Amino acid sequence: MAFQMSKLAARVSLSKSVGFISSAGNRCPSHLSFISRLAHRSFHALCGAGRGSASIKVLPSPGVLRKADRWEKVSTASKSLHRQSGGAVKPRRFTRVVIGAVGVSAAVLASLSTSALHALPLNLDSESSDWKEAKKKLCSMDKEKRREMYRVDFIPLEKIPVWSPSGDSSCKPRYKVNEELNRKISLFRGDITKLEIDAIANAANKTLLGGGGVDGAIHRGAGPLLRKECGTLNGCETGEAKITGAYGLPAKHVIHTVGPIVHDSVGESEEQALRNCYYTCLHTAIKNHLRTVAIPCISTGVYGYPPDQAVEVALRTVREYLEQNHEKLDRVIFCVFLKSDKELYETMLPAYFPRGSPPKSKL
Repeated sequence: MAFQMSKLAARVSLSKSVGFISSAGNRCPSHLSFISRLAHRSFHALCGAGRGSASIKVLPSPGVLRKADRWEKVSTASKSLHRQSGGAVKPRRFTRVVIGAVGVSAAVLASLSTSALHALPLNLDSESSDWKEAKKKLCSMDKEKRREMYRVDFIPLEKIPVWSPSGDSSCKPRYKVNEELNRKISLFRGDITKLEIDAIANAANKTLLGGGGVDGAIHRGAGPLLRKECGTLNGCETGEAKITGAYGLPAKHVIHTVGPIVHDSVGESEEQALRNCYYTCLHTAIKNHLRTVAIPCISTGVYGYPPDQAVEVALRTVREYLEQNHEKLDRVIFCVFLKSDKELYETMLPAYFPRGSPPKSKL
């Protein structure tokens, strides 16, 4: 019992002398770097002792353990107990004190790791940051905290109106009127990177490492951690989709899909590949419990898919998917950048999402 008291007194004295024991309000992430340095030095000191050295020297960090007498206190405390016990308790060698320091540092590191690491600032602009840790922290934040991390301006979902026809359409309805589905559709012309929703789709290339157009804009807005995560996905094949975090973007996730390249005319394989793009984007959102998603015009840029044909593929695929999964999605946003693309959607939307006739007036 007396021996254990000696060991405990030595460790407590050491802990107080180096600042391990402090109030909760004084704990900060800097403890971690100090603890790591102390454990590292203690380990090398012990290795030196094992080669027959008579004493162990641990160089103090600046501002910490500046006086050798702090270590003397540990030895003094042990000797004092030895005298008081009449020799029953033997003074511990200095090597045991260092072992105690290593044990204390490990214990403190274990107890502080979660709270201290959580308190570390989140840097979304540094390529040296850990994308896994950043993604985990962002997912745990509430909306107000996440807004402090946005690298671009944002547009909340409430500012994106549900689609409504602007006038009479010459397109004949191709599906039955379903107002429940109609309330899930939006047409937005603008920057997809600003949308504060669950997920935005990216018209990516097969490497997933960034490119031009929408792809480049999403990577620039998200920051370098998006590219780091994409680098772990081994690319993506045409018609498939893969999901990542969105990092500095207002959206929570990015769903990357690769559209078909059209060289001359659209064939059956290109049309099916484009359908797969829209389908896998929506399906990936549902699998990850995401309820709001925005999809840009896929393959209509440098990939050469005719915009008028691409619009019909997009609308037909989304309409048929919502008919089977309407309860799992709240909003699908067709996001366009060009005025000509917006006009195409405005023309064709009534054919795929027709509105019911307004009630007749009784007057």
